[in-house]
Amino acid sequence: MADEGFSDLEVQDSVLAVDDIEKEEQGKRRRGWLTPLLLGLGLGIAIAIGTIRILDQRSTAQKAPAASKVAASIPPAMTVTTTPAQSTSISRSLNVSGTVAARDLTPVLPQASGLQVKQVLVKVGNSVKAGQVMAILDNSLLQDQIRQARADVESKQADVTSKQADLVSKQAGLTSSQAALAASQAVVQQRQADLAQAKARLVDAQRNFRRNQELLAQGAISRQVLDTNETTFTTAREAVRQEEANIRSAQANVESARANIGIAQASVQIAEAGINSAQANVKSNNAKVEQFKTQLGQTVVRAPVSGIVAEQLTRVGDVTGVPPQTQVATVVGGSQKLFSIIQDGQLELQALVPENQLGQIKVGATVQITSARDNSVRLQGTVRDIEAIVNQQRREATVKIDLPSTSLFKPGMFASAAITTTTQTGVAIPQKAVQSQSDGNTVVFMLSGEDVGTGASAKVDKIKTQKVEVGEILNGDRIEIKSGIRVGDRIVVDGAGYVKDGDTVRVNQ
Repeated sequence: MADEGFSDLEVQDSVLAVDDIEKEEQGKRRRGWLTPLLLGLGLGIAIAIGTIRILDQRSTAQKAPAASKVAASIPPAMTVTTTPAQSTSISRSLNVSGTVAARDLTPVLPQASGLQVKQVLVKVGNSVKAGQVMAILDNSLLQDQIRQARADVESKQADVTSKQADLVSKQAGLTSSQAALAASQAVVQQRQADLAQAKARLVDAQRNFRRNQELLAQGAISRQVLDTNETTFTTAREAVRQEEANIRSAQANVESARANIGIAQASVQIAEAGINSAQANVKSNNAKVEQFKTQLGQTVVRAPVSGIVAEQLTRVGDVTGVPPQTQVATVVGGSQKLFSIIQDGQLELQALVPENQLGQIKVGATVQITSARDNSVRLQGTVRDIEAIVNQQRREATVKIDLPSTSLFKPGMFASAAITTTTQTGVAIPQKAVQSQSDGNTVVFMLSGEDVGTGASAKVDKIKTQKVEVGEILNGDRIEIKSGIRVGDRIVVDGAGYVKDGDTVRVNQ
C-alpha cells in the first residue's frame, strides 16, 4: 500500500539512485577503497526514500479533494486539428493487367519499288507531322530519265516548228493554185464573151453575104462586092472557131488549176498531219517528263499521318520492294513497310480479363492505370472496347482501354489497371488521420466530446482511440473507412501521430 503513494519525482529519484549504485559497483574493482563509502551512501538514500513515501501517503490522504481540483485544471498536452468524417462516392474496381499497344498503327510504304534508300531522317520515338519527310530514295536514274525526256520534248518541238513552216509554204502554194484557178476561170469567161461577139459578127457577115448574093443575082451589085462580103463571112466564121478553141484551152487551164489546188490541198493536209503527229510526240514526251517528276516525288517518303514513329524497318542502302529475309513479316499489300506510326500518339492498354469477370466491365468505364516499372505513374483511361471472342485455352478476353496522351508509356510495356465496376456511398477521411498500431490494428483518434473546458484560444477535449477497418485509397489523399466511425465524427488529422487515448488536447476547428 505504501508503494501506491510514490510520486513520479520520487520514483525517478529512486531509479537514479539505484543507477548510481550500480555504476559504483561496476567500478569497485578499480577503486576498491570507495566501496564502503558507496554502500553507506546507498543505504542512506533508501532510508530517505522510505521516509518520503510514508509522508507522501499521509499527505495524499489529507489532500485528496484538492488533488481532484488540480487534475481538472491540467493544461492540454498539445494542439490538434480535426475534420469531420464525410460521406463520399466510392468506386469498386477490378484489377487487371496487360500490355500497352498502339491504338492505330499506320504503316509507311514506299511509292516506288527497286530504289535504294539514300537517307533516313527519323528514328523510333520521334514525333512526325503529316507530310513530313521521313526518308529519301536514290533518284539519280529518274533525274537522267527526266533530262532525256526534256531533250526529246525540245527535239519534237523543233520538228513541230519545221512542219509548221512547211505547212505555211504548202498553204501559200494552195493559195497560188486557187488564184491560178480564178484567173483561168476569168480567161474562160473572157473567151466566152469573145466567142459571143465572134458569133454575132459571123451572123452579121452571113446575113450580108446572102443578101449580096441576091443582089448580085438581080444585078444590083458587082461580083467584087460579093467577094468582099464572102471574105468577111469566112473570116467571121474562122474567128468563131478560134474563139471556141480559145475557150477549150482556157477551160483546160481551169481544170489544170483545179488539179493543182487538189495537189496543194493534199500537201497542206499532209503538212497538218505531220504537225499533229509532231505535237502528239511533244505531248507524249511532256507526259513522260511529268511521269518522271511524279516518280521523282515518290522518292521522298513522307508521313501519311501525324504521330509517333513506333518502328523503323529500313536503313540506308536497303532497296525498296526487296525486304531483308528478317523482315518478311513487314510486307503489307505486296510492299515493304519502311516505318510504322502511332497515329496521333494514341495508345491503348490491352488487358486480359477472365471470362467470368467480363460481366462486371462496361464500355466507357473509368480506369486507373499504373506502371509496373514506376508505381508513382498513375493515369486515368477509359474502356473503349471489349473483344467479342474469348480465348478458348485461357478463357480470357481482351479489353481495350484508351490511354491519355503521355510519354510515360511505350508500346510493349506492361501495366496494371483498376477498372471501375460499381459506385456506392461510403465514409472517407484524410489518409494521414489513420494510424497503424504495433498489434496490427488500424485506429483513428477522435474527440470524445467530454466537457473539459476551453483553452486560451480553442476548445479543449479528450482523445478517444477508435479501431477502424479501412478500404480503398481515394482521390485527394483520402481513404475509405468501412467500419468504426460514422459520418460527422470529428477525427484528429494534424497531430494524430503524437496523441494517445485519454490525452487532453486543444482543438483548432
